[in-house]
Amino acid sequence: MERLVGTVSRGVRAPIIREGDNLVQIVVDSVLAAGQSEGFSFHDRDVVAVTEAVVARAQGNYAHINDIAADVKVKLGGETIGVIFPILSRNRFSVCLKGIARGAKKVVLMLSFPADEVGNHLIDEDLLDEKGVNPWSDVLTEEKYRELFGRVLHPFTGVDYIEFYSELIRESGAEVEIILSNNPKTILDYTDKVLCCDIHTRNRTKRILKKAGASVVLGLDDIMTESVNGSGFNPNYGLLGSNKATEETVKLFPKDCDVFVSEVAALMKEKTGKNIEVMVYGDGAFKDPVGKIWELADPVVSPAYTPGLEGTPNEVKLKYLADNNFASLSGDALKEAISDYIRNKDADLKGQMVSQGTTPRRLTDLIGSLADLTSGSGDKGTPIILIQGYFDNYTK
Repeated sequence: MERLVGTVSRGVRAPIIREGDNLVQIVVDSVLAAGQSEGFSFHDRDVVAVTEAVVARAQGNYAHINDIAADVKVKLGGETIGVIFPILSRNRFSVCLKGIARGAKKVVLMLSFPADEVGNHLIDEDLLDEKGVNPWSDVLTEEKYRELFGRVLHPFTGVDYIEFYSELIRESGAEVEIILSNNPKTILDYTDKVLCCDIHTRNRTKRILKKAGASVVLGLDDIMTESVNGSGFNPNYGLLGSNKATEETVKLFPKDCDVFVSEVAALMKEKTGKNIEVMVYGDGAFKDPVGKIWELADPVVSPAYTPGLEGTPNEVKLKYLADNNFASLSGDALKEAISDYIRNKDADLKGQMVSQGTTPRRLTDLIGSLADLTSGSGDKGTPIILIQGYFDNYTK
């Protein structure tokens, strides 16, 4: 019988992962048990995706705010520091901010507006227009912000982030001054020691500040790159990709993930005889159309993956073929013509009209987003995702 199902994404339940657990064995055992329970088999190029959270947890990759404070103090001098372009997030940034503030006497916190880098809104764009504020040129003090906009609560969390971040800094023992600006160089009117907290624009921000004469310019990816007092660390991303664990600790982005995915792939091969692709995934790369929040607060969707997941899709648009190349055909003749076209398509379709609208994004970003949407961020209890049929096409 002809196969009628394409891509399938399954959330796989697993035990609660603790530090020191043999995660490679747990992942493989959980996937195999799911196959037995649900009656499905495995195939070459199936994908096992594991959320970064359980990888980091098994590694024990945590840091305390005192460790962050010590690193910040050494690297930025411990006096007045500029902390610029952080995202508005209790989960992603609040505990990091506590540690940063403990490592300084004064924090000048500079927020981008009307929204942070990932789309959390501080001010509604329509209000900017109404008040005659130009976000590309104007600089707002906290006093001016309050005068114009009052107390603004985030629509999803109900938090006044200016108030929330101010209190965190003061409670951590530092003075605080808050300004709003989208020009990195604005911070140099207050201090020449700057910690850039943006994620995907961090390299540009650092470059601008260094060229403008800042004496010290670091990013979150430069903090906690080595162990401090026995803490966890991430040599590539530092504090980027970290999450709140407790009120005084963060779980860092996992390290040494290349070893992990290779070991899972090898054990899956041993147990199933199939060449299974494996990846570690964090946030998916997609944007919420209502809240306008771009999900990707991690530095990358996938910190590690097996070689078969390298590259981008090379696909044709079926509706384009049906409406153009084979507009005169229907039924079995149309199906066979399209199938034959796919079987003989060029190895690289870049720039050809037949590939328009086929989402030429990296495979790891696409598959990682699918995995993130499948697992969710709440209580589903499925930190492992099995994706099957992703690499099939209309001819299979």
